Amino acid sequence: MASASLLKSSPTVLDKSEFVKGQSLRQTSVSVVRCHPTNAPSLTVRAASPYADELVKTAKTVASPGRGILAMDESNATCGKRLASIGLENTEANRQAYRTLLVTAPGLGQYISGAILFEETLYQSTVDGRKIVDVLVEQNIVPGIKVDKGLVPLAGSNDESWCQGLDGLASRTAAYYQQGARFAKWRTVVSIPNGPSALAVKEAAWGLARYAAISQDSGLVPIVEPEILLDGEHGIDRTFEVAQKVWAEVFFYLAENNVMFEGILLKPSMVTPGAECKDRATPQQVADYTLSLLQRRIPPAVPGIMFLSGGQSEVEATLNLNAMNQAPNPWHVSFSYARALQNTCLKTWGGQPENVKAAQDALLTRAKANSLAQLGKYTGEGESDEAKQGMFVKGYVY
Repeated sequence: MASASLLKSSPTVLDKSEFVKGQSLRQTSVSVVRCHPTNAPSLTVRAASPYADELVKTAKTVASPGRGILAMDESNATCGKRLASIGLENTEANRQAYRTLLVTAPGLGQYISGAILFEETLYQSTVDGRKIVDVLVEQNIVPGIKVDKGLVPLAGSNDESWCQGLDGLASRTAAYYQQGARFAKWRTVVSIPNGPSALAVKEAAWGLARYAAISQDSGLVPIVEPEILLDGEHGIDRTFEVAQKVWAEVFFYLAENNVMFEGILLKPSMVTPGAECKDRATPQQVADYTLSLLQRRIPPAVPGIMFLSGGQSEVEATLNLNAMNQAPNPWHVSFSYARALQNTCLKTWGGQPENVKAAQDALLTRAKANSLAQLGKYTGEGESDEAKQGMFVKGYVY
């Protein structure tokens, strides 16, 4: 191999005497030397996180066969909207009753490996006084925590948003770890009808990368979630084009921030047409486009891809996941659903104590269906009309 020419300055490290405030650096003599590339200085490598082994173990536990994530991290305001849909007031007692129903469903851990909680829930107890975190652990479910502070307008963009919450994140994630959380979630969004602008994509990617690095330093596996919103009339090819750009940017900045890929989980949108597009896609088309995206952009070191439902119907989200698991994938391809697991459950409960068991059965039915889909064994037989109803809400806010 040809040798390289390098400039060598002496001295190589500047002493305080080498500079004076307000003056330029003193020139030093420069000579040209020839050396082999093996003598070139190496890059500085960041030391591994003291939680590295634990992060890998947690990520693999969440990404375990036949299981996925129950997203129950709705803010109190959003939870209030859900409760209002069944005629209940948005009180802490009603939120506690509903969350108790979810986490105490018998055998839930057979299908659910992780549960994303809102901050109130992380510190909350069930109606009978047991800590919700402890109930989850007893069910063999890893507790997680939503750590972002929501979306705000992005100045200088095409009426787009950015996600806030980096200020104070290190201290908050450390406290969440002490409370029992072992993974975290940060949701930012990209809007196709509004561009997306290069500014919005870069802001989303950088924020996710900083959050991921901070979370890993605190012992929490970061779920990386740049949601490409369903809003719009665009076709599936446009979604694919935007998703490629977004994920390229995300992984560039994850690497720049020294995030350990083996200790993260992804929560992407499936590649689908816009919700208002007249040309709908079959589960096989969604699977083909989505898997093609993953193969082009996601390193195999990442243990799990936990898809969001994004307003799809319960059945649609399950059928699409099942189609993606008809052949082996380099990653665990699974789910992290909120409405697509809870919609029928919530309506079945209706706020009535006598309906708790029936509501839990509805939750378990959906959890089992998605467990089968993760294994590629879901058939769609016997699904209710309620489960087939779409849940897209234009401009949906958590």
